[in-house]
Amino acid sequence: METNIAYGLMIATLGIFGYIGYQASTDNEIGADEYLSARGSQGWLRIGLSLFASGMGIWILFGPSENGYYGGFWDVAGYAVSAATPFLLLAYVGPKIRERLPQGVTLADYVRIRLGRPMQIYVGLISVLYMFTFLFAEFTAIGKATETLSDAEPLVPMLLVGAVTAAYTSRGGLPASLATDRIQAWTILFLVVALLLTLFGGDLSGLISDAKAYNPEGDIDWSIGSMSYMDSFKSGLALVVAITAAEMFSQGNWQRAWASESDEALAKGAWLAAALVLPLVFVMGVLGTVVAGQGNAEDPSAAFFYLIEDAGVMFVAAFIVLAIALVCSSVDTLQNAVVASISRDLSDNKMSLEDARYLTIGLIPIAIFLATGPTVPDIMPHIGGFTFDAIGVFQIFLFADLLAAATVMPVLLTLWGEVSSRGALLGAISGLLSVIAYGAWTGDLWTGVEYIFSPTTEFGLANLWVFLSAVIGSAAVTVLGSYVLPDE
Repeated sequence: METNIAYGLMIATLGIFGYIGYQASTDNEIGADEYLSARGSQGWLRIGLSLFASGMGIWILFGPSENGYYGGFWDVAGYAVSAATPFLLLAYVGPKIRERLPQGVTLADYVRIRLGRPMQIYVGLISVLYMFTFLFAEFTAIGKATETLSDAEPLVPMLLVGAVTAAYTSRGGLPASLATDRIQAWTILFLVVALLLTLFGGDLSGLISDAKAYNPEGDIDWSIGSMSYMDSFKSGLALVVAITAAEMFSQGNWQRAWASESDEALAKGAWLAAALVLPLVFVMGVLGTVVAGQGNAEDPSAAFFYLIEDAGVMFVAAFIVLAIALVCSSVDTLQNAVVASISRDLSDNKMSLEDARYLTIGLIPIAIFLATGPTVPDIMPHIGGFTFDAIGVFQIFLFADLLAAATVMPVLLTLWGEVSSRGALLGAISGLLSVIAYGAWTGDLWTGVEYIFSPTTEFGLANLWVFLSAVIGSAAVTVLGSYVLPDE
């Protein structure tokens, strides 16, 4: 596609979303509480569409297909389930936490009243790390997507998306994000279904044959994709544990929990989001195995795009609109959520909402810079240099996921009234120590330390036993510590 046409489509699409967000912020005066929570204003359908849109970033065009390319069927299945389970957990846990803290905004708000200020800070830090990683991963993906589709300069869409979303979210807060989410959700659903049916609907048998070619029994070259390859199966389970735990600390989901008009609206909306996300991620992942079955791609992270490289101009134009809708739906949510975490969790409400907004806007250029793929020099010889590419971003995600996995059970166990603040803090620390202990047991002490920063197998897949050791170790110590060290 002509690059100037692509730029025009980007600007037009962003202009529409920017206008919707701006209008949402000018309809009435927005106070601090409404800015952060839109408290009790959303029915189940709006909540479901918002959760779906905010969760479906542009990673959907890269992550599932790359995962399918490398890991085969089981990794695809695990990825799809892991995209849905956070919403199912929210449907169950969300109403219980709303009941205990009706005026909350973030998960860390609840953590503070149950476990104290130190755990609130720790949970807030995990949340900000996870969301910031998600933010620059989205900028990375939009740059790569538009470059692949139209040879556009990657930095241009990054800057445009960052500027427009920052403009309407800083002004309108969560109400502006919710307003744009509805339009973005319908846009995503319509374009994804229409484009997939048009491009691939007439050749399902050929696609299935290509996908099966990546899952042979006994072919050493492609054995990692075989359905009998249990490391891939375990990696799929690891993704379920890791992503479900991490998404518990995504404050965008919790803001929408308190934005729901009732517990029923939250539960039904979360179920709707899960029902929309699971088949979409699964299909996109299977398409990655199709590319693998057709032969090695030069860039597996863009596996899906190899299937549409011969598509006509109109299809490319539609994909550009889709890409912008996907990235905006997640980036505006992340910005709002970071503002909430900074203003309430990290600063203990000592920083004004305006200053928190300015600080969050200041993080956007940093996220865009990291999205350009800089390399950190080799300052630790044992580890080596670090590059912010697809593999590097995946490693950072897994690190944040592991921190979440070590902390999620101490937080969830607070729904059991006997958990103490000291027991939960010890549990969170012990979750990480359990990972080190597992590494020392299977290798040596340094192996355990490396698992903290890179919880993967020798093939680069997510390591199930590392994540389980974090979850089980933290849960066991939380329960035991709460009995030994109860709150006064």
